[in-house]
Amino acid sequence: MSAGSPATNPTLELSRHTWLDDLQGYVVGAVLTSLGVALMAASGLVSGGTAGVAFLLHYQLGWDLGFCFVATNLPFFLFALRWGGRGFTIRSVISVSLIGVMVQLTPWLLSVGNVQPLYSALAGGLLVGTGVLAFVRHGASVGGINILAVHLQRSRGWSAGRIQMGFDLVVAIIACFVLQPEQVLYSLLAAVLLGAILAMNHKPGRYLGV
Repeated sequence: MSAGSPATNPTLELSRHTWLDDLQGYVVGAVLTSLGVALMAASGLVSGGTAGVAFLLHYQLGWDLGFCFVATNLPFFLFALRWGGRGFTIRSVISVSLIGVMVQLTPWLLSVGNVQPLYSALAGGLLVGTGVLAFVRHGASVGGINILAVHLQRSRGWSAGRIQMGFDLVVAIIACFVLQPEQVLYSLLAAVLLGAILAMNHKPGRYLGV
């Protein structure tokens, strides 16, 4: 361990995020997430968590994807208020709203033409995972199961990425009744990559998102 690390240098003070730090984190997170969602939607794939539920509602009912994403997250804000407090809940509402707006605007700003499903899964999963990571590291979540995952990591030290992957598998099972088998397999790949980004880059005790 280096001499300049926080564990060996008691004089090193923790540098907290400013409001500008958080703002850029939210903007980056919303843009990356919406790009990943656009790539996955172009191949008819689903994401993980409540976003996956939003995808399924979008495919089955034809509702706007951004609206479905916000609507499926609304009930979880009650849990956020109880577990994370008002500040965490407000930040999460902002993050979900930003993603919802960006998901709605992206088809107007970007036209995704011919894209292979494998690339949609690889790039989409990595982009969404990195976007979620940006929000989590700035004291927010992207709603839904991510709120529960962040709470369990903070309270019990469980890996948020592994919790996310477990729920994503459940969404994939439901997707078997809606999508083609090939689409489900590619969606699983995207879900694993998304969870891996969180599991490898937001480990308990390694990074304090403050």
